[in-house]
Amino acid sequence: MARAGTKRRAREPDVTRDKLLKAAFEEIYRRGFQAASLDTILARAKVTKGALYHHFPDKAALGYAVVDEVVKGLLLERWLGLLDQFAGDPLTALQRTIQHRASHPGPHEIELGCPLNNLAQEMSPLDERLRRAINATFEAWKDGFARALAQGQAKGTVRRDVDARQVAGFVVAAIEGSTSLAKSAQSASMQRSNLRLLSQFLDSLRPSSKRRRPN
Repeated sequence: MARAGTKRRAREPDVTRDKLLKAAFEEIYRRGFQAASLDTILARAKVTKGALYHHFPDKAALGYAVVDEVVKGLLLERWLGLLDQFAGDPLTALQRTIQHRASHPGPHEIELGCPLNNLAQEMSPLDERLRRAINATFEAWKDGFARALAQGQAKGTVRRDVDARQVAGFVVAAIEGSTSLAKSAQSASMQRSNLRLLSQFLDSLRPSSKRRRPN
């Protein structure tokens, strides 16, 4: 029993830290980083200010951890994790991923937009370390799409003249632009339409002999 109690107590700091990260993400996502209230984060996490400063020396450190440990995982799971689940050639899997996300936006995505893009727009000019963390997540996202396109080239389903990395960057930019427009208009149908058109665009990357015929 003593060992179990010791083990349980050893886990408590990690539980507290996870609560703080979750609460901070929710507050930053809704309010923005600069307007995010530490008091609100503490109340939502149900922890003390001393517990906060035990894990994070200041608000900036908390923000860095939110990007690295929450936002990055969330975005990559929504896109690259989903991409890995679809069968078929890599280009078709990428199209299905985009189509699925068009029909199943994340919680509050239309209302609040993309948490990564929100932070990029707000904080990239103000905090260099945060900018680098945000950019690293965008780069990981683009890398995942570029790998899928390169695999498609190896399988003969993507044209050899396509620059996989450049197209991956364009696709991510198109997704983020569509999400921002949908947020501005508060229109899920706008996002669905834009992402479905993006999926159709990807057919142009196929060799002419493999392009889908219009119905």
